[in-house]
Formats: sequence, structure tokens, C-alpha cells
Amino acid sequence: MMQTSTGAVPLYKKVKNHIIGQIETGQLKPHQKVSSENQLVKMFGISRMTVNRALRELTDEGFLVRLAGVGTFVAEPKAQSHLLEVHDITDEIRARGHYYSREVLEHKFTTVSADILSRMSLPAGTKVFQCLILHSEQYMPIQLEKRYVSPIIFPGFGEVDLTKVSPYEYLMAEAPLQRAEHVVSAITAKNVVRTALQLKENEPCLLLERRTWVKDQVATYVQLYHPGTRYSLKDQFS
Repeated sequence: MMQTSTGAVPLYKKVKNHIIGQIETGQLKPHQKVSSENQLVKMFGISRMTVNRALRELTDEGFLVRLAGVGTFVAEPKAQSHLLEVHDITDEIRARGHYYSREVLEHKFTTVSADILSRMSLPAGTKVFQCLILHSEQYMPIQLEKRYVSPIIFPGFGEVDLTKVSPYEYLMAEAPLQRAEHVVSAITAKNVVRTALQLKENEPCLLLERRTWVKDQVATYVQLYHPGTRYSLKDQFS
């Protein structure tokens, strides 16, 4: 059977475009079962191998979830965060209509490495506030936040009850940000991050590093870790 023709869209891509179109128009909703391989073979008049490739790629790209012996289903959309803006993940999750929760793993005034002090433009030996918070969406870990806060800009941060108010809420109320710097990288997560985010073996991890300034001084340095298969960063430019 001829699978492609010169200049034509490959047949496996036609299957992909068909399914993506159904998802984008709402014909197929999250958790809904999609047509079986046999049904798609008959619908497009193509080989099972071609259909399998299309479904496999859609699964790898996060559109579908395949359960052996059960079927193929539309995946829950990835959580998304704006890359160039500073938002509270609490608001982002609740805006999606999802349940939000957080666990404060540590909150202390402590000495940190020379590398952290350099990033915060603080002299050697300076103690800073450090907190580690696990944020969850629909009871699934979606972000591990490791935040360093300058005691010069925010001397009262150590007294904040982070179980009741997020660092973002407190810091923005105390002193509006002047500017921010973002650096995004894909990393191999260390065990503490992997365990907290419940990452599978070889599952990618996204790290967003953010520095913020208040009154021309570095106010915070934050490391935000996300599961790559459940989270994406996006923004629009004009």
C-alpha cells in the first residue's frame, strides 16, 4: 500500500492532525477515549503501523495517554506558567479551576554557599532567609520552590507563616518588584527534587531560576523545579 506521495502530507501526520483538531475544537475532551487503532486504520485506509506511529508521537508530545489493554485517552492539559511575567502559582492553579495546596518543607535564617551570595550580590558570610516549598495541583506535585530572600530588603520574612500566605503574596505586598531576570534550563534532577516532585526514572525536569530587584538591589533568588511532562512555560511576543 502506498503510504505517501510526493509533496503530500505524510499519512501519519494526517492522523495526528485529525486527532489534534478534535482536541482543539472540544470534540475530544480530557480523559475521553479516542478511536481505536482498528477504527483509524479503516477511517484513513492506511496501515496499522502508520496509525501506531501517529498515536505514539501524540503520546510523547503529551496529547494522549495510552493504557495497555484499555485504550488511548486524551491527556489532561499540561499546567502552564508565563515565562516573562512574575505570578503566584497559587493564582495560576486556581485560575484553572483546580485544587491548590502547598507544603512548607523548610523556612530558616541561615548561611548559604558563596555561589548563592554572589547571585544575590551580598558579601561573604551574610545570612539570608531560605525556604523550600512544595506546590501541588490536584494533589500532584507541580513545583518545588527553593527561595533565598535578602534580609536587607525583607527583614521580616522570617516571621511570615508561609502555610497561610505565599512568599509571593508577602513580598509583593512589602515592596513591588523593580525588575526580574529569568533563566530556564532542562536538568537531571537530584534525588531530593526527584522525590519531592515524584519524577519517574529519566523523567525530564525544568528549572526556572529567577532573580528579582527592589530599589536596585537583588531582593530574591529563586529556583523553581517542575516536572517536564506535567508543566510547560510559555509567553507571547509582539
